Amino acid sequence: MPRTVRGTRRTAGAAAVLTVLSLAATACGSDPQPAAAPPPAAASTGGKPAVKLPESLQDLKNLKVEDLAAWAEEHGFKPESLQDYWDKAKMLAAQGVRPKDANIAEARTPTRDQVVFPPAIPAKAQPHPYNANTAVVGKIFAEVNKNTYSECSGTVVADPRHPGKSNLVWTAAHCVHGGKGADWLKKTSFVPAFNRPGAPAGRKDVPFDQLAPHGAWTVEDMYVMPQWTQEGGEKGSGASQYDFAVLRVRNERGGGGKSLEESVGGAVPIWFNAPADRLTAFSSYGYPADAPFDGMELEHCDSTVKPVPYVYDPARPPMLAMGCTMTSGSSGGGWFGARDGKPALVSNTSVGNSTNTMLAGPTLGDEARKMFEYFSAKR
Repeated sequence: MPRTVRGTRRTAGAAAVLTVLSLAATACGSDPQPAAAPPPAAASTGGKPAVKLPESLQDLKNLKVEDLAAWAEEHGFKPESLQDYWDKAKMLAAQGVRPKDANIAEARTPTRDQVVFPPAIPAKAQPHPYNANTAVVGKIFAEVNKNTYSECSGTVVADPRHPGKSNLVWTAAHCVHGGKGADWLKKTSFVPAFNRPGAPAGRKDVPFDQLAPHGAWTVEDMYVMPQWTQEGGEKGSGASQYDFAVLRVRNERGGGGKSLEESVGGAVPIWFNAPADRLTAFSSYGYPADAPFDGMELEHCDSTVKPVPYVYDPARPPMLAMGCTMTSGSSGGGWFGARDGKPALVSNTSVGNSTNTMLAGPTLGDEARKMFEYFSAKR
C-alpha cells in the first residue's frame, strides 16, 4: 500500500474515457488487445506546423522539451473557475470511468498466445480514517455533459521544483482527455482523501466536508502525451502505453495559502524507469465504483509477484499487468512500489478486462519523465 495514494465519464470524448475509465471495462473491461501500428503525425491546426509524433524508441529518447511545449501551445488545456461547482449531489451522482478494454486479441507480449496474467488479487478496503500517507489518493471528478459526471482516481505526487509544497496530481490520460477526435473533459477537479472519515454507502445525508475533507481542488492546468490525444480510443492500444497525465490544481477558497501537499500531509515521489524485476511487491490503489464496489471506499490490490509485461506496440515502452478485482472508477489510480524503503509511484491503472481480474498500467519511462519535468518547470 502506498503510505501516502484511483474514475471519469463522458460523451463523444467521454466514450473513450468510459472504456479506459474505471478499470472495470478495459483495464477492467473487455480483454486487452495490443496491436502494433506506426503512430501518425500530429494533425496541424490554425496553420501551424504539425507536431510530429516519435516513431521509434530512439525518437522517444530524443524527444525535446521544445516539442512538448509546442504541442502544449497548440492543444493545451484551458482552465475554468469552479468555486462551489462541485457539491455533494454531483459527487454522489458521478459514474466511475472504466479502465480501457484490455483488448487481449491485439496484445503482443511478445506474441498473443503468450499473454498470461497473474492470478486475480481481491481488492481490500483501506481502513478509516485514512492516515496522512494514504490521504494522497483521491477522486478526480469531471463533467461529461449537463447533469452527467464522471469519476476517476488520482495521486498527489511530489514536485521537485517545489519540495514540500506540491500541487501536482498524477492520473490516467483517459480520465481527463477523450483521445482521438475528442477533447479535454470539463470542470475537472480533484478531491484528495475522498470519504476519509468513512461515510457508509447509500447515505444521502453525508456532509460535504466528510466526502471532501480537504475540499475540491480545481484543475488549472494538465498535460497528456500527444500520442494519447491522437490515437487514444475505446479499447486498449499502443496509445495506452502512454495513458498517463499530470495535473496542477489550486484551492478555489485559498486554503490559507497551503499547497495540496501541505493540506493532505504528504506527496508520493514518482519512480521513473523503475526496474520491473525489482517490483517483487507492489500495490494498486483506487476508488472502484461498479459492483461489488460502490465508489465510497478506497480499495487496494497488493501483489507479491512481479508485474507481467503487456504490449500492444513493441516500438513503445511496455505496460505492466497485475491481477486485481477493482472495477470502474479505479482508472488513474496509482501503483506503488518501495524505493529505498519508501513508497514511490511506478504506474497508474489504464486498462482492464471484462471479468475484472486484471489491470495494466503504463511504464513511466524517459518520455513520462520529460513530460513531468516540463510540466513542473512551467511554474
